[in-house]
Amino acid sequence: MVALIIRLATEADHVAVLGIVMPVIRAGETYALDRDMTEPAVLAYWFGADKQTFVAQAEDGAILGTYYLRRNQPGGGRHVCNCGYMTSSMATGKGVARAMCLHSLEQARAQGFRAMQFNFVVSSNTRAVGLWKSLGFAEVGRLPGAFDHPHLGSVDALVLFRSLADGMV
Repeated sequence: MVALIIRLATEADHVAVLGIVMPVIRAGETYALDRDMTEPAVLAYWFGADKQTFVAQAEDGAILGTYYLRRNQPGGGRHVCNCGYMTSSMATGKGVARAMCLHSLEQARAQGFRAMQFNFVVSSNTRAVGLWKSLGFAEVGRLPGAFDHPHLGSVDALVLFRSLADGMV
């Protein structure tokens, strides 16, 4: 695991975040986003007014990952948050996603959220599914064939949920 500083992203981080997010979107294997999104559209999405966006920065200053935290639903669902995470290809398998998720759980709890829900986890993204489950998320729903994977065809999407009331991160 690399030593990281996880902090709120700033406009100065946009280029580094695009360097992480654009290849993931273009690959079309893990996010249900338009593979042809423009850079301005990606920035508008990832840094949207409804989100707090964070970056995971190595000691040498390199941005190795990014995540956003937002309210999952308004009104009666406002106590449940949602996050999206992406890591750079050079950070795969180095604990960056785990560190960001742990950070997001702390942030969510500090902001008064009582649960975290991932709405659409592509089932073929086995590294992510395994990580989320290892951090206490339970599969509470399966959407058969809901994701059109560019190489595998129709694959299931999962809804994962975790209470934040237990005080554990």
